[in-house]
Amino acid sequence: MNSPHAASLRDAALVAGIAGILAFPFVGLLLTTEGTAPTLSTRFPEFAGAVVVIFFGRLGISAARRGHGLLPLVLGLAMAAGGAFSLVVEATGLGASGTAIWHAFVPGTFLSTVACAGGIAIAGLAGRNYLMQGRQPAERTPLPMGQLLLWLGIALAGFAILLPLLPGVDRRLIDVATLVLTYVMLGWGLNIVVGLAGLLDLGYVAFYAVGAYSYALLSVTFGWSFWVCLPVAGALAALFGILLGFPVLRLRGDYLAIVTLGFGEMIRIILLNWYDFTNGPDGITNIGRPSFFGLPFASKPEQGTESFHTFFGVAYDPVHRLIFMYYLILALAFVTNAFTLRIRRLPIGRAWEALREDEIACRSLGVNPRNTKLSAFAIGAMFAGFAGSFFATRQGFVSPESFTFIESAILVAIVVLGGMGSQIGVAVAAIILVGLPEYFRELQEYRMLAFGMGMVLIMLWRPGGLLTHREPTIRTRPAPA
Repeated sequence: MNSPHAASLRDAALVAGIAGILAFPFVGLLLTTEGTAPTLSTRFPEFAGAVVVIFFGRLGISAARRGHGLLPLVLGLAMAAGGAFSLVVEATGLGASGTAIWHAFVPGTFLSTVACAGGIAIAGLAGRNYLMQGRQPAERTPLPMGQLLLWLGIALAGFAILLPLLPGVDRRLIDVATLVLTYVMLGWGLNIVVGLAGLLDLGYVAFYAVGAYSYALLSVTFGWSFWVCLPVAGALAALFGILLGFPVLRLRGDYLAIVTLGFGEMIRIILLNWYDFTNGPDGITNIGRPSFFGLPFASKPEQGTESFHTFFGVAYDPVHRLIFMYYLILALAFVTNAFTLRIRRLPIGRAWEALREDEIACRSLGVNPRNTKLSAFAIGAMFAGFAGSFFATRQGFVSPESFTFIESAILVAIVVLGGMGSQIGVAVAAIILVGLPEYFRELQEYRMLAFGMGMVLIMLWRPGGLLTHREPTIRTRPAPA
């Protein structure tokens, strides 16, 4: 029983057993309230399916890592086929009438999706190891990561541009994609502070709130348009970034994180309690919507004015406004990305990276840490202000409940798990950590389980982040002989 196969089986059984013990109260039991009496019921089929998926998934991962020939490839393909078959059964109701015995053993949509995706990943890893088996290390040429990331970025940008025009794209998908792009923009803004400058900011949501409330108050009070309020909201958020930067100039690491966390909570509590100015917990409603070059998206325009659909001679459709909002946040995200890539190559960007690596060495080279930190806080906060103003005009309503600490935690997780300093990594992490829970929103209690599972899988497989490769900002060449 000391063979590698026995070790893999013991490891898979141990992991499945521990996961089953920890997950039984959440998956195996269901508390429902009917009337006034709560009832506790069991969900043993779902619980057993989760344990089985974990067992075979762990077995496939262990076998792939140990290089057990075709065994992990077969396991991965079997998991993927089983998960896909279960999804087909759930979607079509195949065998629901009782004529097919397999219908009683089909797990839910969540477990079927996990099994299918996990099986594909295991099969891919096992297939790569099997193809590389027998090759000498010298024969394994490294992949040109810079070129791969460039083409990946171009593919993601092209897909994002064409998404609303693709067949089968509905209103819900456009709305979820708009939310994901908002977090992508916020992640790129926070990446300046955390990824480039190395300043752990746990109160980044405060600048997001400043931008949202700036636009909401200016729009409701003075009737300013979105295009006028957008730069004002960014400037006010940058000002708050500088105000935060001054007290924390001498702080690092955990102490910096605690102070920024307190700053974020202070802003939220002020918004919650200053009722005369912010309307407190009731929030601000009737926030103005952006127009398409002066053409509002209204079904019945005001007398003597034209709307979007009357000007272009098309039938009114509420989806037009959703598509416009999608392209608006996409353009803002592209501007954020282009600005970040450009400023990294400037002296201030190189100063941020030097400060991240070693502040003492940065001082010895003549770099001013005070101005460097303040610029990072201000520019990162400015982009959060832009995103906050977009959030306010998209929702048409803002309240303090939208700017809690969990939002900052999600943003930090996006930056760290995506790869600190990696623009494409942040975008991919936002798709996984924000889009995945939104995809499972209809599964209710499984939604945050999907979020946590995504984070755990990233930390296990890519502890340094999804895409940690970054091209050097500046290259040195040897002096000519």
